[in-house]
Amino acid sequence: MKTICLFSFLMTLLSCSAGAFTDLEPTAFEAKSADAQVATLDVRTAEEYAAGHLPWASNCDWYAEDFIDKVAADYPKGTALAIYCRTGRRSSEAAAKLSGAGYTVYNLKGGIEAWTAAGKAVTTYAAETFFTDGGAPLTIALIKHGTLALRYKGLTLHVDPVGAYGKATDYAKEFPKADVILVTHEHGDHFDKDAIAALTEDGWTELVTNARCASMLGYGKAMANGDRLTLPGDIVLDAVPAYNYTEGHTQFHPKGRDNGFVLTADGLRIYIAGDTEDIPEMSELKDIDVAFLPVNQPYTMTVEQCMKATKLISPKVLIPYHFSRTDLSALPEMLPGTDVRLRDMQ
Repeated sequence: MKTICLFSFLMTLLSCSAGAFTDLEPTAFEAKSADAQVATLDVRTAEEYAAGHLPWASNCDWYAEDFIDKVAADYPKGTALAIYCRTGRRSSEAAAKLSGAGYTVYNLKGGIEAWTAAGKAVTTYAAETFFTDGGAPLTIALIKHGTLALRYKGLTLHVDPVGAYGKATDYAKEFPKADVILVTHEHGDHFDKDAIAALTEDGWTELVTNARCASMLGYGKAMANGDRLTLPGDIVLDAVPAYNYTEGHTQFHPKGRDNGFVLTADGLRIYIAGDTEDIPEMSELKDIDVAFLPVNQPYTMTVEQCMKATKLISPKVLIPYHFSRTDLSALPEMLPGTDVRLRDMQ
């Protein structure tokens, strides 16, 4: 009893000296983390996070010596954070520190153990959170290979959803219906009729793809290279070229057929390249914050081509994807001025 009382006293003292935060039960925490202005942060170790975490949660280890600096590098001061750990002890400590550092913090009481006991979902899809010029979070779930999902302003956008390729994804169970689905081209690791159907709400979901996929489906809004449209949430979508130019590879992705996409959300610019090599048109892409570039020779880029493409684009953050068995370990050293984030996107 004395130990428990002492711990409670110390936690109260820590909270008072560092900053106040709000404890929430799982249902209230779920509602708060779904708020379009709130970012969800898992403060457990990377190993714990990889084993299963809350949907759309990014990860920063509380035990890291530079925890506050790491959070500050990715989350603007004043951001509302919904944070959790295994039982709530680490996240309570982190919440006090983060509150004292200028964040509005909501802590999951009882941690992920209370969350799962309440029957709420967990996922293994890692997520990265970025912020618009106005401070709104945009979170990207890194599902697999060439497949991504984005959450912004309460909207969900899927890019190249595929169910059976690589690790299985059950879209009917793992995700709600999509507001927007983007498909870059017709190959089976990017285009899956069943996954599209599982995510589609008739009369609601907007499907955007190239002319070839729209023809194969019999519906959808077709975009050609150079086209622009505005999506829900005032996201501006530009379709950009994606193709092979290397002799002997041009049949994989012919010039003019497939799309890459640039999404602009309140000044935040995200380039999702699709299947392409380091084509000269990349030099026309400006002010890219986050770039997803494929590294999967002979179908897309070699590691060296990815380096050249990154130098053409100059993104703040590079996340290689679609890389199968390609060894990317040397890429961060090849691009010392770029934040290269190597994630599980085989």
